[in-house]
Amino acid sequence: MATVNSDLARVRAQATFDPLLLTHFIYDGPEKTKRKRFLQNLALKDFKEQKFRRSAELSREEQYEEALRKCTFTVRRINELGLKDPTELYLFREVLFPSEPSPFGLHESMFIPTIDKQGTDEQRAKWLPVAKRFGIIGTYAQTELGHGTFLRGLETTATYDPRAKEFIINSPTVTSAKFWPGGLGKTSNFVVLMAKLTSNGRDCGMQPFLVQIRDLETHQPLPGVSVGDIGQKFGYGAMDNGFLKFNNIRIPRENMLMRYSQVLEDGTFVSPKNDRLLYGSMTLIRSQIVGGCGRSLAKAVTIAVRYSAVRRQSEISAGAGEVQVIDFQTQQHRLFTLVASAYALIVAGQVSTQAYLSVTKQIESGDFDNLPVLHALSSAIKAFSSWEMMYGIEQCRLACGGHGYILASGLPKIYTNEVPACTYEGENVVLCLQTARFLIKSYNAAEKGEQLPSLARFLQAPKGEKSRLTENLELDQLIAAYEHRAARQVQEANARLQSHLSRGVGAAEAWNRSSQSLVEAVVAFSHAFIVRAFIEKVTSARLDPSLSAVLVQLCQLYALQGIASNSGQFLKGGYLSDQQLLVVENKLYELLAALRPNAVALVDAFDFPDQVLDSDLGRYDGNVYEALMEYATRSKLNKTQVHEGFQKYQKPFVDFLKSQAATQSKL
Repeated sequence: MATVNSDLARVRAQATFDPLLLTHFIYDGPEKTKRKRFLQNLALKDFKEQKFRRSAELSREEQYEEALRKCTFTVRRINELGLKDPTELYLFREVLFPSEPSPFGLHESMFIPTIDKQGTDEQRAKWLPVAKRFGIIGTYAQTELGHGTFLRGLETTATYDPRAKEFIINSPTVTSAKFWPGGLGKTSNFVVLMAKLTSNGRDCGMQPFLVQIRDLETHQPLPGVSVGDIGQKFGYGAMDNGFLKFNNIRIPRENMLMRYSQVLEDGTFVSPKNDRLLYGSMTLIRSQIVGGCGRSLAKAVTIAVRYSAVRRQSEISAGAGEVQVIDFQTQQHRLFTLVASAYALIVAGQVSTQAYLSVTKQIESGDFDNLPVLHALSSAIKAFSSWEMMYGIEQCRLACGGHGYILASGLPKIYTNEVPACTYEGENVVLCLQTARFLIKSYNAAEKGEQLPSLARFLQAPKGEKSRLTENLELDQLIAAYEHRAARQVQEANARLQSHLSRGVGAAEAWNRSSQSLVEAVVAFSHAFIVRAFIEKVTSARLDPSLSAVLVQLCQLYALQGIASNSGQFLKGGYLSDQQLLVVENKLYELLAALRPNAVALVDAFDFPDQVLDSDLGRYDGNVYEALMEYATRSKLNKTQVHEGFQKYQKPFVDFLKSQAATQSKL
């Protein structure tokens, strides 16, 4: 398989720009790109030397054991290499865990950050060193069997006993069992537990507690702790998602994370300055999910575009022979729009992470003004990006025809292991409704002439304006169209809400009756944010003209596809005319043809090693069919020519039918 498939090589050679320049754009310059490749090549070498196995050929139990083996190796290797930078850590691990969860994942992404952000100086000094050296391994236990995103509904209790200066942890009902935390089922010996605090008879709301659940030597569950794996899931085979129940477990008062909320020795509860501070870790994760969704979609569309250049199927002109699937406009529309979406989400992820870091610095200095803004933004675009990713990966699978269904394509694994982002760290619809409260509050403030945060200033734009979009596809007019749409959707949702209230409907029920409109407004808001972020990043970057031209085309394609798919909302009030909508549709099709020569170069620029894609369809050399046949021959069912089931079931069944037929023929 040393040679590259000729069809793929030919498409690759048609590019009008140097894909390495685009790789530099994605990874923040040539030096960081070199560093990325160096680290990923080290990881590739490690993967081969350690003989790690491909998850597509393992049982669920084998996947978990192999993941543990990789986890322990990876931690040691990272320590040897002295890696500290979060981006470098991500890129190194990406090779060893290609679109796969890690049983240590929540220890590093939620357990340690929560102690760091929610613990006092004393608690951080005590727990962070031991956690960072894996002396304890933890996870974040919030979701319960009966409740998830609705935090006030969580039932796990922590009752303070002032005489013993301890909290008593209980799971009073079946539905109060913690359910779903990753790494809980078999791996973790500690949890950060979100539980309802009661002190001196007062309900003090949800608070974080550090709770040991297993013996540090034997790993046996502690007395009063019931813990285990929840069983097989749609995907996530390598992750031991778990359940956890408590029966009168006592922990010291010092095990409540008390940076923002405190329980004094006598049971006096001291409230935080801002309740949202308790959920800072989730805000961080939501901000990071956006770029992760873009990267996951990028993997899927890389596979599908490369395969579409290799696969020949049917004719466009009779008698002219089978053509590359990538030449069909329907395939271009399906995939090129997703290439644009992947780039847009990656850029939006960079912007949202920077916003989190900026607001975190403000919080550290005691300024909480932008915390609601960050919460609103991270919730909305987490929902939007994970929905976009989910739809896009499935479209990529369908674009690969029947071969997209085989595990060796890599697409089923990407789908099943990445789409949980739609529900973890907050179910998307619920998150949208949280952002909706921010938008409605901002809209009403704008109506009163009050100053709005920059994120919501689109609500202050003059009403009744018409689009000035022309065939030149001006980027500022594309941004304006999306922000007009978002403002109108917020306005309509607010009008619907006020209409219910004016008829005497209670506030909660009025909100419920308006909730679908509110969600649609948040989707429009998120879409506008991502369009602006993508365009501003491209136009502000100093790029080679050939690359700039292609990226502008991607920005235009992303925006036009959104308008075409939601045309009714852009046509409302005559903002876009019928003629402008026709321009949008015609230009969209022109862009598909214009991007055709650059399709493979655009996905090559994501710079995914074959090991990261883990796909026989998306391999860089395009030798798809040889790889699929090799995968097929390695099937465990092929270890013997005749499966034992033949002698046990099939042959007796056939012999029975033969004897029955012979008996009947004699009658």
